[in-house]
Amino acid sequence: MTRMKAIALWMAAMAVSGAVVTGSAQDKKQTGQSATAPVSPSASVANPKDVQSLDAIVAAVYDVISGPPGERDWNRFNSLFTKDARLIAVRTPKDGGKPSLVVMTPADYAAHAGGYFKEHGFFEHELSRKTDSFGAMTHIYTTYESRETKDGKPIDRGINSMEFFFDGERWWCVQIYWDAERPGNPIPEKYLSK
Repeated sequence: MTRMKAIALWMAAMAVSGAVVTGSAQDKKQTGQSATAPVSPSASVANPKDVQSLDAIVAAVYDVISGPPGERDWNRFNSLFTKDARLIAVRTPKDGGKPSLVVMTPADYAAHAGGYFKEHGFFEHELSRKTDSFGAMTHIYTTYESRETKDGKPIDRGINSMEFFFDGERWWCVQIYWDAERPGNPIPEKYLSK
């Protein structure tokens, strides 16, 4: 089962329960949250080596979700993200219907992907990266490949669009937004070359 399939199962469960996971300003207004509240850091304390450079935090994001069947280090995972960070998956129906988004907090991702990871090996690594920065913000397109075992056959490829913030002392992940390769949606060559 790929990461997208695990997320799709979670979405189905959320739909049945009537839960909605969003992060828009309109949704925050309806729940009484301030749409302009400052972004604050995660409550988990990061290992300084994980957040000292852009390369380090990208490697940590891939490393913390990868491994044989078993528990992941969710404290480490949470320490990489700002408090209001989002993980967003593009979900496409198997029948080729209209795509939709699955919007999660890091805690949502940990709660739902964690069950899958306990039962299944999952190893994801970076194939290539394109980076743009301005001031304290950096955006990268990082092409990934997923496997069920460290040296196994690839089961999924796609692109993670990641947003990072540098506060002068450390890097923070603000958002990860991804889409998987599939028929009709191949990864462009420019995102496969180093």
